[in-house]
Amino acid sequence: MTETIAFIGLGNMGGGMAANLVKNGYSVRAFDLSDDALAKAEAAGALRASSAADAVTGADAVVTMLPAGKHVEAVYDDAVFGAAKAGALLLDCSTIDVATARRVIAAALAKGFDMVDAPVSGGIAAANGGTLTFMVGGQDDAYAKAKPILSAMGKAVIHAGGAGNGQAAKICNNMLLGATMVATCEAFAMAQKIGLDPQTFYDISSVSSGQSWSMTSYCPLPGVGPQTPADADYQGGFAVALMLKDLKLALEAASSVNASVPMGAQAESLYQLLANKGEGGRDFSSMIQLLS
Repeated sequence: MTETIAFIGLGNMGGGMAANLVKNGYSVRAFDLSDDALAKAEAAGALRASSAADAVTGADAVVTMLPAGKHVEAVYDDAVFGAAKAGALLLDCSTIDVATARRVIAAALAKGFDMVDAPVSGGIAAANGGTLTFMVGGQDDAYAKAKPILSAMGKAVIHAGGAGNGQAAKICNNMLLGATMVATCEAFAMAQKIGLDPQTFYDISSVSSGQSWSMTSYCPLPGVGPQTPADADYQGGFAVALMLKDLKLALEAASSVNASVPMGAQAESLYQLLANKGEGGRDFSSMIQLLS
């Protein structure tokens, strides 16, 4: 019997993720507030649900991909917990604050459900291609149940520990990414002003101690390194607004545990400045235009 999965939240990431579940043989009942998103899910082979509760009813597992913690908490409280069948597995793939993730999972456990938080890394292309990385928080048995479903949408599924630790891993990772992208942009902008050819600088730094993912996999200059959003006028990829969201979550978490994150704080202030200039929809590597 084909396993049925309810998928709630079919945005830029969720749409591709739901389509990959269908490709891997799952029966997917999809719901989103956007008719366009639902139409795309239907075209990919999912069944359209009339509401979140309708999608969840009778499903073996529920996957959510929602914008923020308040949306996650509302969907689980208002629809999932009341409509999900006994024994359903719950997987939240949203990127939200650690405290809310832990609170929702605690509520799920109290109601007899297994649940994990499983935020993703990889962006829209990886969501469409089924090559995401999932960072998973939750009990060992819940992780074991969730892994096959997550593997249908990604290339790597890593257990980060207890409830909320998936979110902790995601925001620490993206704080590091945000800071290294700023530093990479600074270095390219400075190299050009000093008179160093960007390609020459890339050829040197990409095989030297300054090498990073932001340099060699996501170079912020068009025409240098592999093809990236920089080659498409910084369209697509990982939006400035989403990076800013993750950096704010990281600073909130840091404050709650008295962690010192000066580089993360500086990255957050720079991405806030970029967003304030109306660049929130462009790729986060567009930071180089602010610093050039």
